Amino acid sequence: MTKPVTADLTPADLPPADLPPADLPASNPVSRWRRLSAYIGPAISVGILGGALWQVHELDWHTLVRYIPTSPLIWLVLGVNYLSGPVGDWVIFRKLWKIPADGIFPLIKKMIGNQILLSYVGEVYFYDWARRHVKMEGSPFGAVKDVAILSAMAGYVMTLIMLAIAWPYFNHYAFGFNRREIYGSIGVMLVIGLAITFLRNRILSLPRKDLVFVLMVHMVRLIVNTVLTAVLWSLMLPAVPFASWLMLSTGRLLVTRLPVIPNQEIAFAGALALFGGPVNQTLQMITAIALFITAIHIVVYMAMLLLDLAQRERNA
Repeated sequence: MTKPVTADLTPADLPPADLPPADLPASNPVSRWRRLSAYIGPAISVGILGGALWQVHELDWHTLVRYIPTSPLIWLVLGVNYLSGPVGDWVIFRKLWKIPADGIFPLIKKMIGNQILLSYVGEVYFYDWARRHVKMEGSPFGAVKDVAILSAMAGYVMTLIMLAIAWPYFNHYAFGFNRREIYGSIGVMLVIGLAITFLRNRILSLPRKDLVFVLMVHMVRLIVNTVLTAVLWSLMLPAVPFASWLMLSTGRLLVTRLPVIPNQEIAFAGALALFGGPVNQTLQMITAIALFITAIHIVVYMAMLLLDLAQRERNA
C-alpha cells in the first residue's frame, strides 16, 4: 500500500497561510472590488465637504442675516422639520435592520449629500455605511434601493391625491402651466406607479409587509413636512392666515412634484399671487428659509466631521 504523502509533512513544508487558493488568481476581482469600495465612503465625504465649502462661498449673507429669526419657536419648528426626513429614514431602517440610535448620523449625512452634492449620492454613502456597520441577512443594496424607489412613489401618490383635491384651483387659475403639462405629469406618474406595482417582484426585493410599512412612513413624513412648512411660514409672516399658508405649502409640494413641469418657479409664483398677501415679502422669506437650511447643512456636517475625528482620536 502506498504511504500517504501527508503523513511526513512538517509545518515548514506547508504553504504560507496568506497565499491565495490554487483555483483563484492572485488578483481576485472580488478582493480588488472590496479594496476599491473601502474608498467610496471617504470619497463621498470629501465631495460633500467640498460642496459645503462651495455653498459657504455662494450664500447670500446679507439676506441670511436680515431674516434671522429671533423667536425660539421658529428655530424649534425649523429644526424638527429639518430632521423629519432623517428620522423617517431611521424609523424605516430601524425596523428593517435594527440600526442603533446613532444610525441617525449617517442618515443625516445622506440627506446633506443628496441636497448639497448630487441627488442619490447620499444613498450610495448610506449603502456603504450599512455594508460595513450593520449585520443583516443578504446585501443592504436591495433595501436601500427599495426605500429610495418608495420615497419617489410616496411623492407621486401624495401629488395625485393633492391634485385631485386642488383640481378646481388648477382648472380655474392654471398656476402658470397649461393643461398639456398637467395631463403629461399625471400620465408619467401613473405609468411609473403602475410599472412598479406590476413589476414589483422584479424591481423591489423587500417583503410586501415591509414595502407597505416603508411607503406609509414616507407618506407620513411628507404630510409632516408640509404641515410644519406652513407653520414655519405662519410664524415668520403671521399677518397671513394659517389656512392660506397650509394651502400654499400643499400647492408648493404639488407643483415641485409634477414631473414634466419645466417652469415650476413660475407656477409657484402664480400660486403666491392666487393666495394674495405680500408676494415679494413671501418670496424673500422662502428664499431666506432656503438659505437657513443650507447654513444648517454646513454647520451640522462640519460638527459631525469634528465628532468623527474626536471619536477616532479617543479610540486610537
